[in-house]
Amino acid sequence: MKISTRGRYALRFMIDLAQHDNGEYIALKDISQRQEISVKYLEQITALLSKFGLLTSVRGPQGGYKLSKKPADYKIGEILHITEGSLAPVACLDGPENFCPKKDICQTLPMWKKLNDTIANFMSGITLEDLVTGKLNEL
Repeated sequence: MKISTRGRYALRFMIDLAQHDNGEYIALKDISQRQEISVKYLEQITALLSKFGLLTSVRGPQGGYKLSKKPADYKIGEILHITEGSLAPVACLDGPENFCPKKDICQTLPMWKKLNDTIANFMSGITLEDLVTGKLNEL
């Protein structure tokens, strides 16, 4: 499993929104400058995150983006799943059903399932607030 720039930038974007939340909408160009990510790339990311209700937005000169929930209510796994799709370490575990013709005899499948569960549990146990406050640095 390798997280792409889209997933990494989405996390940086969400952290920036949380860190600079003063009740006002934050302009994409401001986030772009702080994070050194192009506005075009952020527009693609915001489209995905907005589609799934993670952001609220307003257009116009005073427009921008805000988190639609408190940082503690965002699971990192949710953000990565939206931007990356499956985080499964092998293709046969990408979807809800394993269509691999060798799944019944595959001796490595239990190992991949355990790794997949570990990744999912780890990512769903971390919140956006944990990243903003540096809580993971304490572990």
